[in-house]
Amino acid sequence: MALDPSFIGRTYPPTDPYEVGREKIREFAEAIGDPNPVYTDTEAAKALGHPEVIAPPTFVFAITFQAAGQVVEDPQLGLDYSRVVHGDQKFAYTRPVRAGDRLTVTSTIEAIKSMAGNDIIDIRGDVRDETGALVVTATTKLVARAVEEA
Repeated sequence: MALDPSFIGRTYPPTDPYEVGREKIREFAEAIGDPNPVYTDTEAAKALGHPEVIAPPTFVFAITFQAAGQVVEDPQLGLDYSRVVHGDQKFAYTRPVRAGDRLTVTSTIEAIKSMAGNDIIDIRGDVRDETGALVVTATTKLVARAVEEA
């Protein structure tokens, strides 16, 4: 069943703050195999004008995808998550994420469309710091595959 396009524009409450830690950044950089010292060495980060180590660009995926769970789990939307695949991911930064940030994510349904029986939903996650300033906007595209007829 096609998702209801009247949900476009629906915004969900912000998440609880997520405190970005130096060790989490280091672990993430190691996991993705990126040896850039700006992710692990405060002095290297300061030499490039950052007040603290910064996170690799995809670091926020975990918190934005978790926040998108509010959308996915909305019973009124009726998304069958057992049929969902991750279609695309984009990040638009206003500044890097850095150790010590306390970030919240507010998710908004940007688009809903159907193609060949598949439902496609775009979810925007606005990531803000403790002052309320926008740090990054993440856009997640989810595709709920059509039910195959026997």
